[in-house]
Amino acid sequence: MDAIDSVFDPLREFAKDSVRLVKRCHKPDRKEFSKVAVRTAIGFVVMGFVGFFVKLIFIPINNIIVGSG
Repeated sequence: MDAIDSVFDPLREFAKDSVRLVKRCHKPDRKEFSKVAVRTAIGFVVMGFVGFFVKLIFIPINNIIVGSG
């Protein structure tokens, strides 16, 4: 019986913790949602520019390395 309890006890704890988490969650209001959406959009734009500039820098370097062979 101890073997069965050792398997199911973590599952029960996980289920209990999950229920507690869901009960504490709330639906964001309009102001909170707009703040999260704006910050996410800014993050996407910043990461896009970083990726663009990294690619812009490494294309000529790659052409020099590959083109000289």
